[in-house]
Amino acid sequence: MSSIKSAVSAGALFAAAAQFGFAAKAIFIKLAYAAHPGLDAVTLLALRMIFSLPFFLLMAWWARRESRGATPVPMARRDWGMILFLGFIGYYLSSFLDFFGLQFISAGLERLILFTNPTIVVVLSALFLAKPISRRVALALLVSYVGLGLAYWHDLVITNDTGALIAGTALVLASALCYAIYMMVGTGLTRRIGSTRFTAYMMLVATGFVMAQFFIVRPLSALDLPVKIYAYSVCLAVFSTALPVWMMAEALKRIGASDASMIGTIGPVVTIFLGALFLGEEVSALQLIGAALVLAGVAMISLARPKAAPLVSMPDMPPMR
Repeated sequence: MSSIKSAVSAGALFAAAAQFGFAAKAIFIKLAYAAHPGLDAVTLLALRMIFSLPFFLLMAWWARRESRGATPVPMARRDWGMILFLGFIGYYLSSFLDFFGLQFISAGLERLILFTNPTIVVVLSALFLAKPISRRVALALLVSYVGLGLAYWHDLVITNDTGALIAGTALVLASALCYAIYMMVGTGLTRRIGSTRFTAYMMLVATGFVMAQFFIVRPLSALDLPVKIYAYSVCLAVFSTALPVWMMAEALKRIGASDASMIGTIGPVVTIFLGALFLGEEVSALQLIGAALVLAGVAMISLARPKAAPLVSMPDMPPMR
């Protein structure tokens, strides 16, 4: 019994620490943009993945090491094709759209938009998988999007560039949609081959796409940047990518996706206050009420899991994200 409690406690700690790292992601990105106005999403994302690559290779090695003594689930050609597709849409494209969008909107609004991923999964499941939406889930969707509307109104009132706000919101919504598709399609493969192995392969594939994009559209001279940008990139890679990805994979093994996703509700609130502390972003009662409604709606969907689409609480960015 004590060993079970220890595993649960460790899993909860891993999930909470991972969410704190993911919450800080937008902060590092915004700080990097502010430190060097000529910096673009393509270059910053490439730096993130370059510095994260050793950790993903280590993660892949660790997944193979964990399978010693047991027969690992074989990967068929279709599985590798799925890995390629999910790595493209779930980590590369979703991350690029997110980085691009953060050039235009606040860290707090970005995090709240990404946090609505489970609601997008529910809607997509109803549209394309014929999964009915119960009254409880419908109410949860309404609560979530009313909350997101309030948070958006907060940013709309204080912005000096409405066009940029709309563009940034659209980009981050597209990022959330890409990640929701990834969550829907990748759930079965994650369960079959294991979360650590799946995550490592996804990130390695995404790194390949990111680096290909950089070398196609940017010269090597684009990497001639101030030391401060490299410092932010290392922090982004280590503390908001590699370590949270690994910790979330460990949390999933110990406490499962349901409990890990519930712990993940701390993420948007942490980002809002980190944004106020390090970026000087305004925090209003309207924004906090909106955030509370978004969190409540997502929590209602998570608690209604048997009637809703299965959720896989993976990083942004994926949330990975």
